[in-house]
Amino acid sequence: MNDTVKALLEGGPRDLPARIVAVTTPGADLKIELRNGYEHFRPTPRQADTEEGTLPVYEWWERTEMPG
Repeated sequence: MNDTVKALLEGGPRDLPARIVAVTTPGADLKIELRNGYEHFRPTPRQADTEEGTLPVYEWWERTEMPG
């Protein structure tokens, strides 16, 4: 049995490496590293049917830059 929880990411940059990602803490915000910064996603009450089953939808809400 696979206990990996996954989510579908909506919004944000078009060049995200993946739109379906593993979730470490279900229901918590996600932070995806991309181009010297982080893309932040928040969970929504929605779910979506994907090729990997029905997954919770996380929506992009901001980007933060890494220092330096």
